[in-house]
Amino acid sequence: MINLRDAGADFWARSGRPVRVLIALGAIAMAASLPFLGGTFLNTPIADYGSVLVFPVAIFVIMALGLNIVIGKSGLLDLGYVAFFAIGAYTMGLLGTKTGLNTWEILPIGIAMAMFAGLILGVPALRLRGDYLAIITLGFGEIVRITALNLNSIGGANGIVGVPTPPTIFGLEYTFDNHRLYFWTFLIIILLTIWMIRRLSARRPGRAWESIRQDEDAAELMGVPTFKYKIWAFVLGASVGGAAGVLYASKTLFISPDNFTLQVSILILACVVFGGMGNIWGVILGAVILGYLPDRIRFLSDARLLVFGAVLVIMMNLRPDGLLPRKKREKPLPGKATE
Repeated sequence: MINLRDAGADFWARSGRPVRVLIALGAIAMAASLPFLGGTFLNTPIADYGSVLVFPVAIFVIMALGLNIVIGKSGLLDLGYVAFFAIGAYTMGLLGTKTGLNTWEILPIGIAMAMFAGLILGVPALRLRGDYLAIITLGFGEIVRITALNLNSIGGANGIVGVPTPPTIFGLEYTFDNHRLYFWTFLIIILLTIWMIRRLSARRPGRAWESIRQDEDAAELMGVPTFKYKIWAFVLGASVGGAAGVLYASKTLFISPDNFTLQVSILILACVVFGGMGNIWGVILGAVILGYLPDRIRFLSDARLLVFGAVLVIMMNLRPDGLLPRKKREKPLPGKATE
């Protein structure tokens, strides 16, 4: 069977710079045109198509890219990723309603707060591995949600209402129903995130993450400072989640603890696994499908959850490594027969 991921990677490697630029520009143009396709077969029958593109689709893509740094690149199982999403959203909600700062001024603050939380969690948690790490991160996600639920100073169970929209830019106004402008803004954030991940993956951090993912003990013996690079992965993943939270709050204009449950973490994890852990394009594809599909079949009412689950089960049986798995880079030993 042809491995589309390997075939695509080989074609990209053989292509010259002009061809790569044309492919990239074509892909960006196609993505940017999605808001205009609401009248086609892509239209969601009940939910507003433009709104679905922004949330959950675009937000899921940003979060999945961030979680992919932690899980796909480094092999660290994080079940509390929604905590960083919540921290970014509450930073936007609190500063946006209590100060005169706008979204773009709050965005780096939200990212910094999420990174700090990732550092605070990562220093003790990343000394553990596997299931133990997963349990700690799951607990951290619930601690953040329950804290937000019980602290009346940050809204408590009622959440925060009246989160401001981003300021007008180039004469374009961010209104609640201007979904195209929000989508194009989120698309820029997605492109910047992809650029960051690709730059890091091709350098020392990326090589260190790859060695940790394959065999952490062997990487340690070879002199790789594994703890340092695991912290890097955790903090960078948290930064992307924080950015997604700030953008989410500025779009929905209301946040509450119910928006940041364990179910969100599991769904973003499903996007990464379904698309193909470690492969940026697979993760994006997985996030788009799992964000879009539930609203596309919303006309099925309660049965849509059954259909959604059945699709996941069938696809993971047919493609256990995901829709677009990472390229197999391991080479067979000399003289050893390959299967």
